[in-house]
Amino acid sequence: MNVRPFRGYRHRGAPAAEVSAVVAPPYDQIDAETSARLHARSPHNVVRITLPEADPARGLDRYRHARAVLDAWTAEGVWGPEDEPAIYPYAQRYTVGDTVITRTSFVALGEVSAYGQRVVRPHERTHAGPKRDRLALLEATGSDAGLLFMLVSDPDGALRAATTPSGPPIAEARDLRGEHHALWRITDPAAVARVQALMAPRPVIIADGHHRYETAVDYARRHPPARWKMMAFCGLEAPGLTILPNHRLVHAVEGFSLDRLARAAARWFDVAPLAEPAAFRPTNRAIGVVAAEGARVFRLRDDAWARIPWPASTSAAWRELAVSILHEALLAPCLDITAEKLDARTHVDYTEDAATAVALASAGRYQAAFLIAPTTAGELAAVVAGGELLPQKSTHFYPKLLDGLVFHRLDADGR
Repeated sequence: MNVRPFRGYRHRGAPAAEVSAVVAPPYDQIDAETSARLHARSPHNVVRITLPEADPARGLDRYRHARAVLDAWTAEGVWGPEDEPAIYPYAQRYTVGDTVITRTSFVALGEVSAYGQRVVRPHERTHAGPKRDRLALLEATGSDAGLLFMLVSDPDGALRAATTPSGPPIAEARDLRGEHHALWRITDPAAVARVQALMAPRPVIIADGHHRYETAVDYARRHPPARWKMMAFCGLEAPGLTILPNHRLVHAVEGFSLDRLARAAARWFDVAPLAEPAAFRPTNRAIGVVAAEGARVFRLRDDAWARIPWPASTSAAWRELAVSILHEALLAPCLDITAEKLDARTHVDYTEDAATAVALASAGRYQAAFLIAPTTAGELAAVVAGGELLPQKSTHFYPKLLDGLVFHRLDADGR
C-alpha cells in the first residue's frame, strides 16, 4: 500500500486541543437522535458535512448545502490546513467491560486501487444506495472528511514503533460514549519515509468503510489526481484491536417457537437449557438463543459440521466462523431466513451488546436473540487471504473512528 503525508485540515475555533464539540462518528453510525445531539454540540460540527441536510430556504439539496457550509467554514478560518504535510498518529482509549484498552493507528493518504490488484482487500459486500450517496457528496464537496479504517499486518511491531507519537497531542476529543481520542503529528521527512517504506510492500484489509472506499475508486477513475484517500491504518496483531459480535435479533418468522427451533436443529445440534443467558459466553460452535419463553444453548456436534449444506466453494476457514454456522445451520434451514432475506433486512436486526439482545428478546420485543462469538482478527485475515468475503454483519470494530479530528481536501497539494 502506497501512502503519503498530507496537509490536513483541522478545527481552528477552539483555544486548545480539545475538539469534542466538532467531531462525529462515521455517517453510517448516526441515527436521527444522534444527529440532533451532534448538531446541538456546535454550529461547526463535522456532521454538517458528513451527513448533511438540505437547505430548502436557499434552494440547496443536501450535497450542495454541505459544500456551502464547508466553503463558509474555510473562508472564516474555522477549519484550515496545516502548514506542512504530516502523518497523524491516532490513539483511542476505551473500555470493554471493566478493562481499559488503547488502540493505536496512524492517519495518512492511501492510494486507492481496484480490488483485483489485491493491494486493498474487502471483507464484506456493499450495496449500491450508500455508494451513490457518498459519490454525490464527494463530487459536491471535493473533500474527504471521513476516515477509512484499514488493517495491516505488523507482526514485529515495526509500523507501530515508527508511528509512536511524542509530546502532547494536537487534538483530543471524547465521543458520545465518553471514549477518549487523541491525534498527533509526524512531519520529519525521515520518519515519514520510514513509514512509507514499511507500508509499500504490505496489502491492507478494509475494516470499516467499504462503501466509501469503492466510491473513492469510482471517483478516481474519472479524476486520477484524486486517487489518494484518507485512511487510518491499524496493526492486525496490535493490542487493542477489539472486534465485537453482531448478535442477531429475529422477528417476523411465521410460527416461530423456541421448542420448534430446537426440534428442527436437533439433527446437528445438542440443545440444553440456558439458565443465565446474560452470563453466557458463546463459542464458534455454541450459540445462545433467548426468547420470551426461555433460553437454550445450541452446541454443534463434532460429527455434524461436515454434514451442513455449506455454500459451494467456501473454505474451511469461512465455515468455522460463528456467523457462518449460525446462518447455514440455524437461520436458513430451520427458520427459512435465507441470504436474500438477510440482504433485504426483513427478518433480522443486529446489536453488538449482548445484554441488550437478551433484554429485548426476553421482553418479547423480538421473537429470539441469537448470541454468537465474535470474529477474531486471525479468522478475518484467514478468510480474506483466501479471496473470500465474510458473511453479512460478521464484525463490529469498536470503537469507531471519529470524523473531524482531521480531514483532507482533494484539491489540496497533500505533499
